[in-house]
Amino acid sequence: MEPLIEEAAKKAAVAWLSVPGAGPAYLVWCAWLGGSLLVVSGPGEQAAPGLAEAATADVTLRGDHGGRIVTWAATVTRIDPSADDWAELVPQLAGKRLNGATDLAAGWAERCVVSRLTPAGETSPMPDDSQAAPPRPSPATRLPKRPFRLHKVRGATRDRQR
Repeated sequence: MEPLIEEAAKKAAVAWLSVPGAGPAYLVWCAWLGGSLLVVSGPGEQAAPGLAEAATADVTLRGDHGGRIVTWAATVTRIDPSADDWAELVPQLAGKRLNGATDLAAGWAERCVVSRLTPAGETSPMPDDSQAAPPRPSPATRLPKRPFRLHKVRGATRDRQR
C-alpha cells in the first residue's frame, strides 16, 4: 500500500466515492481502520448509492482546505456481522462517531451495511483540469430577490458634501 493513501486516509473524516454505474461521486463519512476505509450506509445512516453491491470504487481524499490529495482504486467488501472483523473493527468505528451510542454497532448489524474499501493498485494521477462541475439541480434553489431596504436612501452623497 502506498504511504500517501494511508497517511491521507488516517486524517480524513470524509471521502468522495465514485461507484461504477451509481452516478456522480458523492461524499461519505468514513474511518480508516485495519488498513481499509470503513463506510456505514443504510436506513438511519448515510446514503451510499451502489456501494453495498459494488466490487470496486474510486476513493478521493481531500485536505483541510478542499484540495485533492489522492485518488485511488479500492476493492469493496461487506463486513458480515458474524465475522471476526466485525467484532474487531465495528466497535472502533462506532467510537469514532461524534454522536456514538453504546448500541450503535448492534443497530448497524440489524439494518445497515458496513463496507470495507481496501486499496488496490496505483493511485490516479492528478488531473490537468479543475474538474469543476455545475451545481446539481435542486428544488431548494430559488431566484435571488433584491435586498430588503427599510427606507430609501436619497441624497446621501449631497449630505456628505456639506
